[in-house]
Amino acid sequence: RRAVRTGRVRATATATDNVARFVTGETGNNVTPYIANLVGRGLHKRANHPLGIIKQKIEEYFETIEGVNFEIADAMDPVVSAQQCFNDLLIPDDHPGRLPSDTYYISRAGGRDVSSAEDILLRTHTSAHQSTLMKAGYEAFLCTGDVYRRDEIDASHFPAFHQMEGVRLFDPALVGEGEMTREEWLASPGCKLVADDLKATLEGLCDHLFGPVEKRWIDEYFPFTEPSFELEIYYNGDWMEVLGCGVIHSGVLENCGLSHRKGWAFGLGLERLAMVLFEIPDIRLFWTDDERFHKQFKAGQLTKFKPYSKYPP
Repeated sequence: RRAVRTGRVRATATATDNVARFVTGETGNNVTPYIANLVGRGLHKRANHPLGIIKQKIEEYFETIEGVNFEIADAMDPVVSAQQCFNDLLIPDDHPGRLPSDTYYISRAGGRDVSSAEDILLRTHTSAHQSTLMKAGYEAFLCTGDVYRRDEIDASHFPAFHQMEGVRLFDPALVGEGEMTREEWLASPGCKLVADDLKATLEGLCDHLFGPVEKRWIDEYFPFTEPSFELEIYYNGDWMEVLGCGVIHSGVLENCGLSHRKGWAFGLGLERLAMVLFEIPDIRLFWTDDERFHKQFKAGQLTKFKPYSKYPP
């Protein structure tokens, strides 16, 4: 398994470095020192951290898929352009996710209230690297990292969390060669083949993480996939959303210069899965430095979290 080395974030950056890099005073900058100091913590790369354990279990599953080598991209720089984070993914200029009330901007090229492809920001999803990696020639990859969205802080919401993006492109000989209109592609056997492979792959992932569970697929809408789906599982007596996914939109592939290719993509939140599998009741615990939390977990093991006093040891 080969790791992707494109755009590595500086893992050794100090808190002072982070504030200087992200709290710039440039037009439209709305990153706070608190958020800046969360960047580069690399929780998903810590083998004994619940997020690292979940990430490793997912990567182990994808290693078992025959005939496909999923590259690992887990050190991409969280600083991206609006072109990468929004435009390449067909997210329109007036989408609420582009507003400074939702997104942490480092600078806004068009001014404080004007959206521009040249805006620089903290990624709001790991899909921001999809076009970069596909343009670089990667056919299948798992991209994991910390993402940032402005949000109130409580037990289930935090302005920084972790996502994994999965992408697989298919051999044109399998799914149809030559240019097709959108309508022709959506009605083609190749589109069905890609969607069926996506669903079978992700159902297998759910069984790998949760054991054999009942599943259901819900038709959904995302700008960057068509058709799009959400996968839910019946777990602990209730239906739970696990991830969103779909066949990569033809427009996204065209933006990458890959209009002749087809494939699928999915995105999932590591905290959502870890809170269920480890029975961790508060999302803020993932960021704690308290050893009473960290000593409970070991690489490769799903261990039920044991609550401890809110007071220092």
